[in-house]
Amino acid sequence: MRGLGELEATVMDLLWVADRPLLVREVREILEAHDRPLAYTTVMTVLDKLHGKGWARRERVGRAWAYRPAHSRAEAGAQVLREVLDASGDPERVLLHFARTISRRESALLRQALGERAEGS
Repeated sequence: MRGLGELEATVMDLLWVADRPLLVREVREILEAHDRPLAYTTVMTVLDKLHGKGWARRERVGRAWAYRPAHSRAEAGAQVLREVLDASGDPERVLLHFARTISRRESALLRQALGERAEGS
């Protein structure tokens, strides 16, 4: 999963809040309702790129494609963090710097998750 551009991120936000897969036409209509008028082909290209990058899945609905997220927002965020760590050249140092910036609540959640992982080993 590679990073997202501004329009791709906006479209992913729409897919994440949708309760079902969305057609290109539907995504375009939602964007237009939020003062973001775009050509049908532009929206189609964005959705195709999201599919190609592994962010969205698609299924045939008649002659059209319907798109849905390939992963939850949380799973996608975790994958992006994993890629940043892997690409950093020094994941341990990056992780330590990150750990120094998290809130008490985030620290407690992380400790809980690590505790659960240790118990499951």
